[in-house]
Amino acid sequence: MLKQFIERPVLSTVISIILLLLGALSLFNLPIALFPDIAPPSVQVTAFYPGANAEVVARSVATPIEEAVNGVENMTYMTSNSSNDGTMTLSVYFKQGADADNAAVNVQNRVSKAMSQLPQEVVQAGISTQKVQNSMIMFMGLTSENEKQYDELFLQNYLKINVIPQIQRIPGVAQAQVFGTRDYSMRIWLKPDRLASNNLSPQEVLAAIKDHNLEAAPGRLGQGSKETYEYILKYKGKLNKNEDYENIAIKANSDGSFLRLKDVARVEFGSYTYTATNRVDGKPVAGFAILQTAGSNANEILTEIEKQVKVMETTLPKGVKPIIMYNSKDFLDASIHQVVETLVIAFVLVFIVVFIFLQDFRSTLIPAIAVPVAIIGTFFFLQLFGFSINMLTLFALVLAIGIVVDDAIVVVEAVHSKMEQTGMPVEHATMHSMSEISGAIISITLVMCAVFIPVGFMQGPAGVFYRQFAFTLAIAILISAVNALTLSPALCAMFLNDPQGEHGEHGHKKGFGARFFNAFNASFNSMTRKYIYSLKFLIKNKWVAIGGLVIITAASVFLIKQAPSGFIPTEDQGFVLYAVNTPPGSSLERTHRATEQIDKIINGEKATNHLWVADGMNFISNSNASPYSAGFIKLKDYDKRGEMKDPDEIAATLTGKVSQVKDANAFFFNFPTVQGFGNVSGFEFMLQDKTNGSFKQLETTTQQFIGELMKRPEIAFAFTTYAAGNPQYTIDVDTDKANQLGVSVTELMQTMQIYFGSSFVSDFNRFGKYYRVMAQADIPYRTDVNSLEGIYVKNKSGEMVPAKTLVTLKRSFGPETVTRNNLFNAVTINGTPKPGYSTGDAIKAVEEVAQQSLPRGYGYEWTGITREEIKTSGQTTFIFFLSILFVYFLLAAQYESYILPFAIILTIPTGIFGVFAFTGLAGIDNNIYVQVGLIMLVGLLAKNAILIVEFAVQRRKAGKTLIESALQASRLRLRPILMTSFAFIVGMLPLVWTQGASSKGNHSIGYSTVGGMLTGVIFGIFIIPVMYVVFQYLHEKMPSRKKKRLLKKQMEEELLAASH
Repeated sequence: MLKQFIERPVLSTVISIILLLLGALSLFNLPIALFPDIAPPSVQVTAFYPGANAEVVARSVATPIEEAVNGVENMTYMTSNSSNDGTMTLSVYFKQGADADNAAVNVQNRVSKAMSQLPQEVVQAGISTQKVQNSMIMFMGLTSENEKQYDELFLQNYLKINVIPQIQRIPGVAQAQVFGTRDYSMRIWLKPDRLASNNLSPQEVLAAIKDHNLEAAPGRLGQGSKETYEYILKYKGKLNKNEDYENIAIKANSDGSFLRLKDVARVEFGSYTYTATNRVDGKPVAGFAILQTAGSNANEILTEIEKQVKVMETTLPKGVKPIIMYNSKDFLDASIHQVVETLVIAFVLVFIVVFIFLQDFRSTLIPAIAVPVAIIGTFFFLQLFGFSINMLTLFALVLAIGIVVDDAIVVVEAVHSKMEQTGMPVEHATMHSMSEISGAIISITLVMCAVFIPVGFMQGPAGVFYRQFAFTLAIAILISAVNALTLSPALCAMFLNDPQGEHGEHGHKKGFGARFFNAFNASFNSMTRKYIYSLKFLIKNKWVAIGGLVIITAASVFLIKQAPSGFIPTEDQGFVLYAVNTPPGSSLERTHRATEQIDKIINGEKATNHLWVADGMNFISNSNASPYSAGFIKLKDYDKRGEMKDPDEIAATLTGKVSQVKDANAFFFNFPTVQGFGNVSGFEFMLQDKTNGSFKQLETTTQQFIGELMKRPEIAFAFTTYAAGNPQYTIDVDTDKANQLGVSVTELMQTMQIYFGSSFVSDFNRFGKYYRVMAQADIPYRTDVNSLEGIYVKNKSGEMVPAKTLVTLKRSFGPETVTRNNLFNAVTINGTPKPGYSTGDAIKAVEEVAQQSLPRGYGYEWTGITREEIKTSGQTTFIFFLSILFVYFLLAAQYESYILPFAIILTIPTGIFGVFAFTGLAGIDNNIYVQVGLIMLVGLLAKNAILIVEFAVQRRKAGKTLIESALQASRLRLRPILMTSFAFIVGMLPLVWTQGASSKGNHSIGYSTVGGMLTGVIFGIFIIPVMYVVFQYLHEKMPSRKKKRLLKKQMEEELLAASH
């Protein structure tokens, strides 16, 4: 069969050309994303209880909904946050692979069952349930040069009216999510003293507004009659102007005049909420995030958005400008550019190495052709299997460069050797060589692919990560094997010169190249002789080699245990996040004053490009509260940042500098590389109170626990934004007196809720959108506890009763935000490991401290990316050993022996030693990239061993002794082993050199693979022949084998006798 491809070179080239064409066509159709959908799906439920504090929201809204949702199909865990602004957000997380749309429907159905248990105000305000998109590709906004003319309220609503609808129509955009809830609203600012003097309750005012603000369908006249015309009757509909509301008649006076709304309230076309403010570089801003649909092309979407933004700029009001804070295209383009640059450099370096060994341009061209065929052809199968072009598949292709040339190199080198040894013409030498090495090529390919088979069994986000890597590599390797069996032999027969034409080629030339190659060959031949001499010594003294292998294995185990564990390295994406918390109870103005000081420090850093600040936002708990603030620092381009370039270093430096700011604690973070695992890097967990104790006790326990954590050397800092000391007043109602005066406690609480909380009245249409009408006491009537003196409630007799005669306020304290995790009150704790320690070290420290110091009834649950890291750690070890097991069984089937494969398998520790020695020296933790490289090295190291063992087995079958077989195989296979191994090593070197985008992933793969292959080759070429001699001897000593050989010999003798 293989002879056909040598004799029919057109057929061979057509196969490769078709693969190239299919790959090239697929390249332009494949979706592009930063990462595949690694994060597990999640669903968010949002509710609003106007005027309620965090405890009430948690008790009356979060708890019933959680009870209903708990246990929904495929759910893993859930977390809720209830805030003093009345909002409740429940996040429900599901198993990897669960359908997000079905999950959202199932959660919505569960929420519907809880509706009857919720306060009417919550149901009236509306409850939203939606799946969470984890694919933010852009974060941008509109900023104003003139705050008085165009404030944040205007900017946010301009966005929603004019910009967001246009963006959402772009193909591939899943959602354009606006930050903040500053929708327009008709604000009815009530004046309690005016209402009381006119004997009115706020409930009566709200009822009058509802009565006037409605849509109606009066019908039509003349329908079905004999009249000539029909007339449609229409009502003016809901009111949408300030003066329309101001003129609503509340009641008729005795003199025939009317008391109107403007007489008892101030009407303003204002904002729905006033809980947070946003600014960028000191100017008001309204921002939104753009999220990508699965399977779409991020680059195409972002290019189209950029076009729309340019068009939009021409229509924006004067002084309003767009600003892009985050564009994943920048990171994606930088990463792709770096990968492409690495591909080119790796290709050139591999070409040089192969050229040095083969010393002939034509010979070098054959493996060089294999690279584009394998790399480009892979894109066709990526599209076929539903993959995308992302950082993982691109990383895999970089790794593939050093691998896909291997098979072609083996073919070319074997043909060269055959011609030099036998003087055969090139075509005959090619045929003979392929008959000898085709089995080895197939074996190598099967082994390389077999190591990746167990990856398909991995679960969760790590499984997605591994599969993207592994299957891309496996496809490229399979294509390279097809090339080696079809195209490479045909090219050898076409390109290579007959032996007489190249005999003594370098010897008769006096140029630099000839001198270099002659020197190289002389050195290589000298090294080969020394190598064979050393091998003879080791084979004679097998225990030296075996002892060395034991020492290397022991050292590998030691290094693995010492290696800090990690998951996905945090890359430089060009920005840093930070969280600020001021003393409990701080007003938004006080928080603003503190963050202005922090702004000055941040803007003093040379690396700072733009600074976005959201006062009143707690992005750790995803809630709004005045004592908190969140910031987004866009960094300058990598080469313009000054001395500090790394975001982690910048974050650590700023954390130290900002500590001098009074009344504020600030923590700076790098943004997680993979979205959907929380907003901050480092580790994250929930401290649970299973005793249903007080919030104050939970705070005390949390602070004590954090104090113990901070004593550990592994922890740089750990913190929580939770505080139970938020100043509050507890309302104590004298119910006996209320009954005596004919006052309903319900009416009293509703009155206070309307005045001090706010109440939804109705809605109206303006600018083509619906907005809410909200009622609340005007600002001067709700400044402090003395405001209660101006509040009156109407009793059953229609008299106005002062609220202060029925209510006593007692000073108390409570939480700003109540967090619940899996039905228990909880606190979110975030932290960062110290330099030199990994998240795995920090996880162990947390577990040890929890075991030692947490009181009875308290527990903890890992969340976010930390949860996935812990789940993955056990899987990885299992998958690694399963990969080795697959390779073992494959080799056992090939050699028809359970003994001989150990000659190959036992040499793998030589590479493992190098992986952890090099990553340890480089300060790299045992992360997922290192683990992928390790699994790949199992196949690569087995490949080297197969090249020696396969040839030694052939020599043994030809009647050579064990030692002769081992020495001949080692001498003949040394050149291709070193050539392929060094080609791979130099192909990986560009990964070690990279800086900037994706550099940490590059370094993890680069150091691990270079180190593993280097030690694997240096030690392996000495240990593999010794292992072959040992296990081939044991294989032949097996009784069943002996009997088979004797029987075979006896049959041959009988056949020989019969023929005579």
